[in-house]
Amino acid sequence: MRCYDCLQEARSDTTGIGVCSRCGLATCENHARVRQAQIPRQIGMGASYSRIPARRVVCHTCDMAETAH
Repeated sequence: MRCYDCLQEARSDTTGIGVCSRCGLATCENHARVRQAQIPRQIGMGASYSRIPARRVVCHTCDMAETAH
């Protein structure tokens, strides 16, 4: 599995470490961003969130799109 962003930069020696949770492309440790995600759970009448957030991996491009203001 090769990192898509590295292939676009003409570097084919980088191995992917994960898959972006938004677009599904492989990403290496240099292009991957790990973000926290709150996991909702049903308790009684309203929604609640787990005390421990989950992790999700996104590529550099999707991270820039999510954090753009």
